[in-house]
Amino acid sequence: MPKQPLAEVFGFPINNGSREAARSRQHRLCPFGNRVPNCTKDKANDPLGVCSIIDGKQVVITCPIRFRQDWIIAEDAASFFFPSGAKWTTLTEVRLHDKHGKSAGNIDVVLVSYNDKGKITDFGALEVQAVYISGNVRNPFEYYMQAPSHRGSMDWGKRPNYPNPDYLSSSRKRLAPQLIFKGGILRAWNKKIAVALNRGFFETLPKLNAVKPKAGDIAWFVYDLKRQAAENTYKLVRYKTVYTNFSESLDRITRSEAGNVKGFVEHLQEKVDEKLEEPNPPDTKTIDELL
Repeated sequence: MPKQPLAEVFGFPINNGSREAARSRQHRLCPFGNRVPNCTKDKANDPLGVCSIIDGKQVVITCPIRFRQDWIIAEDAASFFFPSGAKWTTLTEVRLHDKHGKSAGNIDVVLVSYNDKGKITDFGALEVQAVYISGNVRNPFEYYMQAPSHRGSMDWGKRPNYPNPDYLSSSRKRLAPQLIFKGGILRAWNKKIAVALNRGFFETLPKLNAVKPKAGDIAWFVYDLKRQAAENTYKLVRYKTVYTNFSESLDRITRSEAGNVKGFVEHLQEKVDEKLEEPNPPDTKTIDELL
């Protein structure tokens, strides 16, 4: 069976031959609510239009805009932030500053509730966490785009640098810093945080202690992409929601599990042995000589 990494390109499975899919590929459109009609991922003039990739039996979202399908992420977050019946709206890419006026980054989506006079009554922050890719996904993407109507079943399995989800980098380089810098400010203001992420990504995180919704500082909204056979498309659906406390969750995500120190000492010993076996080993001094 042919193996290739691309699940969705410009919003559609690569073997979707519909007129709508062909139009989206031709004009490099984004059907998921980007700030402009076109895809702007990676390069505005030459976008990397890969919305999601295939990882075994899972489809992994690699573009944060992909989470905006039907804006169910905003609806879910609003149910956590605000009481039932509240009026709310969304603001995207809102700059956040610390006490000294330095930027702590942009909040992906700020949900704002307001009264009948349009005055803000509350707000909460929604962070959207797509997955980084290891390997090269642009090569199979460009190869496919050269003849998309003929390469929907292409075989990329033996090509070098086959792309795969990089969950470790996604959590350490993206998720953890977001929670540390932006989350710390929001929690100081006593504001709630929602995180939207892919099921596969969430399942690689350390086990988080769940609390009841009313006791949670953070709501983890975990989503899947489900294949719609009749339309040959994928639909974003919520898999589950986990409510946790901010400080405990941050500690678990950022803390590395210690292995056996014996292995590290053996590694140090190997390096010391290599250094002492050099033709002209460096001068060594004892602690007493240094003092």
